[in-house]
Amino acid sequence: MDTLLPDQLEYLRSLLTRQLDGLLAQPQESEGGLRVQAVEEIETSPADSASNRTMNELALEADALRQNQLRALRSALARLDSGDYGDCEQCGQPIGFQRLRVSPEARFCIACQTRREQARR
Repeated sequence: MDTLLPDQLEYLRSLLTRQLDGLLAQPQESEGGLRVQAVEEIETSPADSASNRTMNELALEADALRQNQLRALRSALARLDSGDYGDCEQCGQPIGFQRLRVSPEARFCIACQTRREQARR
């Protein structure tokens, strides 16, 4: 694999920037940047209370996912600025343009990512 070409880097930068802008454009409804849409739990039936708790949990999970995505995108843009973008953080080999087109925030090459996922199982 070769290192990324300047036009590929620019394409990936625009892709990362568009994704970041899209996440940042989502409405913010609470302090700290978290978008929590809490459902109020008032005296209701047990089924309604369970539904409200589930809705609150789902909202918190969605916010956590969004915050993780924001961190990953910002980190990728910082690596682009520092010149470290496109190299696997584990083995140091180039990640490859095709993988980065699909997942521009990727930090690991396919081989290292596969090993990491298998180790989690």
